Amino acid sequence: MNYRLFKDIHGLAGHNHVIDAFMIFCTNKAIYIFAIALLLIWIFGNKSYKRDALYAGITGIVGLIANVIISHIYYEKRPFVAHHVHTLISHAADASFPSDHATGSFAIAFFMLIRHRKIGGLMLILALLTGFSRIYCGIHYPFDVVGSIVVAFIVTFVITKLAPILDPLVNAIVSLYLSIIGKLTGRSSEKTIGQ
Repeated sequence: MNYRLFKDIHGLAGHNHVIDAFMIFCTNKAIYIFAIALLLIWIFGNKSYKRDALYAGITGIVGLIANVIISHIYYEKRPFVAHHVHTLISHAADASFPSDHATGSFAIAFFMLIRHRKIGGLMLILALLTGFSRIYCGIHYPFDVVGSIVVAFIVTFVITKLAPILDPLVNAIVSLYLSIIGKLTGRSSEKTIGQ
C-alpha cells in the first residue's frame, strides 16, 4: 500500500513545469523558511516570542536526533533505490524512514501551533507542503512522512512536558541575549513584536 500511494502521488510529477518547480522549491527550501521564520521571531519578538522560537528550534533538533536513532534501528531504502523511480531532484541513497525534512518542519509547526495559533497554522501548512513534496519529488514514501508526523508529535509533547525543567536554561539564554543587545544598543529590546 505504501508503494501504491507513493506511485499515485509521485505519478503527478512531470506533467506541469510550474507545479514541479513549486514542489522542488518546497522540498529543498521550506526548511530554510522555517529557520528564517524562527530567526525573525527571535530577533523581533518580545521575550515570550523569543522563548517560543528557541523552544521550537530545540523541538526540531530533538526530532532530527530521534530520526537518526530510528534510522539505525529500522533502515528502509529510499523509493528510487528500491524501485525504478525518476526523481525530480538528486538525493543521497541514505535511510528513507522517517523524513528529516518533514520531521523538522512538523516539529517546529506543532510547537508554534500550541503557542501561537496563527503563526503555527501557517507553519503547519508549509510542513504539509514539505511532506507532500518529498513524496511528489520521489524522495520519500508516504509512510515516511506519516512516521515523521508521529515523531514530531511525540517530540513536541515531550518537550512541552519538559518545559518546567528546561525553562531555567531557556530563560537564561533569552536574558543573556537581551542583556547583550541592550548593552550594544543602549536600550531595552523588549519593545518588539508581541507587545
